[in-house]
Amino acid sequence: MKTELQNYYSAVFDQEWPSWLAGILLAIIALMIFLWQSPWGVAAGYNNWGDWVFHLAGAGAYKERPLVSWLHPVSLSNAGILSGAFVSALMARQFKIHPAPKLEYVKGLVGGILMGTGAAMAKGCNVGGFYSAVAMMSAGGFAMMIGLFAGAWVGLRYLLWEMEHLPGQTVHSEPKDKKKSKSFDWKKIQPYIGVLVVLGVIIAFYVYAFLNKTQLGGWLFFGFLIGMVMHRSRFCFVRAFRDPFMTGEATMVKAVVISIIIYFAGSSVIKWSYLQEPSMGVYHPFVLGSLIGGFIFGIGMLLAGGCATSTLWRVGEGQTKLMVNLVSFALSDSLASKFLVTSGLDKKLGQDIFLPDVLTWQITIPFMLVFFLTWVLVAMWNEKTEKFVIF
Repeated sequence: MKTELQNYYSAVFDQEWPSWLAGILLAIIALMIFLWQSPWGVAAGYNNWGDWVFHLAGAGAYKERPLVSWLHPVSLSNAGILSGAFVSALMARQFKIHPAPKLEYVKGLVGGILMGTGAAMAKGCNVGGFYSAVAMMSAGGFAMMIGLFAGAWVGLRYLLWEMEHLPGQTVHSEPKDKKKSKSFDWKKIQPYIGVLVVLGVIIAFYVYAFLNKTQLGGWLFFGFLIGMVMHRSRFCFVRAFRDPFMTGEATMVKAVVISIIIYFAGSSVIKWSYLQEPSMGVYHPFVLGSLIGGFIFGIGMLLAGGCATSTLWRVGEGQTKLMVNLVSFALSDSLASKFLVTSGLDKKLGQDIFLPDVLTWQITIPFMLVFFLTWVLVAMWNEKTEKFVIF
């Protein structure tokens, strides 16, 4: 029995999960969130955190008290992703504070500013503005996808220039470990701390339920599951846009497309049968806001080395560069969103378009399937021919 338990533990926490499995699990969890309340998003949580920083700092435009983060659904989901990744890292005995070269912190800072600005313009990040947007059949999701590809290409061109001209700034050697005390082994106790965090998340869910706020507790728990899945599989949306240009590898493209098709298929059933309002989750400015926002976000995520979700789960495993990115993302998203609203520019970036309203359901569904299968086929062709590889 002990051997079997050890084998199961090793399979879950010591071995990396395949990306296709993670894509399927993410789609299932995203559909649960959609049925639970509304489509999965991430940027709104960053925005809430940024609003609180400026509110507490006494900024004039932030006099109105923001919604407290423990009552904000997306903020709770983001906290869940952080805690899920933290638990996963602890259970695998992999949690460690990872320092980075000074230039990487600058890139994390700048990348976060660009990501926050892009997310504000597109009204969503790589999740709310692309992944959930296309699954909800929002035209803005496709515009952001194009912008993300263009931004990833520009960001990768910069990274290539950096490797050629600043090679010494991007290499970091880990400091030598100090002599460890024989009476204490941090790695041995990590799984026990992980179990305590899991119990804390479960208790938090029941506390929300006891206070008649079960939906909020669900957002925290679903986010926790997402953080676990993404960390165990190293699932990263950035790779789906970066790898075709950098290495030609199509693995993450396949995983993302599998996930989108399952998510889209489920949301089609839910919306077409009116289990949820068909227009729910369709709020993305087509075409300028989503396209330009995606382009800016794409550059930022290449500089930062992570998107909105991978920033959270990498912070959960101790990546200090992404901690800088998280803060700058939250602050810039809050500032950019406030500026767009107060200036009236948000109304000039485009309008939300629900594809079945324009194309009908009968055309939208095969169009979506053909579109994303074509993406996979092109990625597989590029993997063999390396036609788009710029390295």
